[in-house]
Amino acid sequence: MPSFKTYLVGGAVRDKLLQKPVNEFDWVVVGATPETMLELGYKPVGKDFPVFLHPQTHDEYALARSEKKVAPGYQGFVFHTSPDVTLEQDLLRRDLTINAIAEDETGNLTDPYNGINDLKQKTFKHVSNAFIEDPVRLLRLARFAAYLPEFSIHPDTLTLLKNMVSSGEIDALVPERVWAECAKSCSYNDIEPFFKTLAACDALQKIFPNLNISGLNFDAFRAIAANEADPILRWGALWHKTDPELSQKIMQHLKTPKAWRNHVELVQKNKEFYLNFIGLSAEDALKSILKSDAIRRPERLLNALNTLSYCLPGNPKPAIEPLLAKLKKVDVQPLLKQGLKGQELAEAISQVRLNIVKTFKDQ
Repeated sequence: MPSFKTYLVGGAVRDKLLQKPVNEFDWVVVGATPETMLELGYKPVGKDFPVFLHPQTHDEYALARSEKKVAPGYQGFVFHTSPDVTLEQDLLRRDLTINAIAEDETGNLTDPYNGINDLKQKTFKHVSNAFIEDPVRLLRLARFAAYLPEFSIHPDTLTLLKNMVSSGEIDALVPERVWAECAKSCSYNDIEPFFKTLAACDALQKIFPNLNISGLNFDAFRAIAANEADPILRWGALWHKTDPELSQKIMQHLKTPKAWRNHVELVQKNKEFYLNFIGLSAEDALKSILKSDAIRRPERLLNALNTLSYCLPGNPKPAIEPLLAKLKKVDVQPLLKQGLKGQELAEAISQVRLNIVKTFKDQ
């Protein structure tokens, strides 16, 4: 069987050098063929080029490859894989120098594009001018800016980013790829660098049409990120003061998942409920609860109020969980036994609920 070598590459090496937790391990295999990998029990998963899963660890092992741009967009590449593709050639196709460092099985590092120095200098720098050929790289760099907020973009790389926008290359991005990077950015402590990077390279309006980032609440995002791991709650805090119609248009444009859009909508619609619950009449309080579908799905309104507690600091959060629990347990059987049905039944249920809210507010 032909000899070959495997190298740990990409984010795993970068994060090890930064002494950050490593969650994913990606490997490059130099000198092997697909047949070699199959004979060793690796499972093929790659569609465009040979990628295999390790039979025990299930880490991804990709055959070393080079690439050539043949059409616009992030899918406009042809890849070449063969045993004679070198490690340096494989690393050359990567986006940033800090992601183009390889480590062999004995811990020796290969750093042909000075990524280690750029890690020390805290600089995002492209590996080659081929960086401009893949618009996803713009999004990835914006996400890296949120992941490593102490880093800055090399001026030459910023020029390439702007060229990517002005040339129209970025227009090939599909909403799903954009959203994937947005969602990942929500897992970091601060999402402001993500948006500021997009603005700095003139891409913000292309990706978030008509958005002014001053309308986003980065302080609330940072506050909730320090306490809540759920990215949906963080997303809701970010958009809570943005114009509701604009935010929904943007999220529809991005094909944001329904749960994320709904949470933003509930956060935006319940600010008055949050701030003035005590002063609301029982009728108005019940209307807000019903509009939020909180009797059937109380957790959605509770999550919205929890998010608002970070957006509106200094204002006590309405402790309505016991109230929602009582409303959910309303027993309609006594009303049915009275022979009520149709509109009469609906009105009777509403009155029971209203009495519950009144009693709760009077406590």
